[in-house]
Amino acid sequence: MSRGPRSAAAKRDWGDDEEGCHVLHVDMDAFFASVELARRPQLRGLPVVVGGAQRGVVLAATYEARAFGVHSAMPMGAALRLCPQAVVVPPDHAAYTEVSRGVMALLGDVTAIVEQVSVDEAFLDVSGARRRMGPPTVIAAAIRQAVRERYGITCSVGIAATKFVAKLGSGHAKPDGVLLVPRAATVDFLRTLPVGALWGVGERTEAALARWGIRTVAELADSDVATVQRAVGRSAGAHLHDLSWGRDPRPVQPQRTEKSVGAEETFVEDVHDLAVVEAKALELADRCASRLRRQGFATRTVSVKVRTSDFRTLTRSRTLATPTDVGREIFLAARALLAAADLGGLPVRLVGVRAEGLVPVAEVAWQPTLEESTHTVEGPGGGRPDAAAGAGREPSGSPVGARREAERAMDRVRARFGAAAIRPGLEPEHAPDRSTTTFVPADLS
Repeated sequence: MSRGPRSAAAKRDWGDDEEGCHVLHVDMDAFFASVELARRPQLRGLPVVVGGAQRGVVLAATYEARAFGVHSAMPMGAALRLCPQAVVVPPDHAAYTEVSRGVMALLGDVTAIVEQVSVDEAFLDVSGARRRMGPPTVIAAAIRQAVRERYGITCSVGIAATKFVAKLGSGHAKPDGVLLVPRAATVDFLRTLPVGALWGVGERTEAALARWGIRTVAELADSDVATVQRAVGRSAGAHLHDLSWGRDPRPVQPQRTEKSVGAEETFVEDVHDLAVVEAKALELADRCASRLRRQGFATRTVSVKVRTSDFRTLTRSRTLATPTDVGREIFLAARALLAAADLGGLPVRLVGVRAEGLVPVAEVAWQPTLEESTHTVEGPGGGRPDAAAGAGREPSGSPVGARREAERAMDRVRARFGAAAIRPGLEPEHAPDRSTTTFVPADLS
């Protein structure tokens, strides 16, 4: 959910003309926190914050907590100083993913043209659903009711002629509301907003525009486009000027390609031992790989993020010879990047691993090593090169292929018994034949 500035003047009734307003933006309200409240109804009405205790960041906060100034991405320590009575709940990403999939499936029942933009929001083009379900406001009401009944959470919906305005509408409808911005009222609606509400205007761009006396969307629209371009650059200036007049030709894209997947974690205490950092990187690489396999992607590039105790953040990346969805391969690249990072002798506060440059795994042409290319399989035809190698598949008996199958088996265990049932373990360089799987005690009955 965007935390961009909003305008009280924009939260009024802009009319009921729904003609041409075929775009809906559906945004879950305080998604992670709402899922936790659905599971723990005794916490309703309390200021609840989802995130790591003390040293993590706020992932979500209920509106009761937000009243104290708490917001997502805020350091947990700062949040607890603002709201010391907050109930801190550790995140359960598996639960959030499950609810997200259910909600997106529900939206897919409304229309096939759904563009999911994050775990908790999506655009819908309901042009083809109007005859079956009614006007957009009726469709929005049906969506909100279904989400509430099935998952016990709420969502807000913006309805407009363009994606950009629909997204602004859902933000101004929060919490648990609907805002229709008729096509004819688009410009009037936009002129009530601060310039920071525009899609793509962050703090730096907002400051650059302010230096030219542009602080509202109305002032942006009334400015000469050349002036805006001098303030923020030629391309960005022209784009923002178009947005200020409601011009946004981007359609709802039902097949949005994910660009990267990643995971990061803040340590409870700053870590001096690089082996501890590597162990955490292995866990994060395993999470990335599991998500890649689930979505049918392989990664070309592995990047790491390290934040030291002085809050300095380093990022390093490496492009792989062959794309992979194997956690061990991602970890080896991440470990090399960590070893080469100059931390200045400082302990580590946060580490992250990200898989970038994603490609569909079916399109990957695996390049076997010499050992893999000479691998043979037993069968009626006798010893011969493994015919399983090729686009989308590694040689089934190769070291990397065998590890991939092992990790897929781990995926199946987690799907049945939970994410904590099994996890990878560090493999000592001097003991390559040792198992790389560590079992965590769990009730598997």
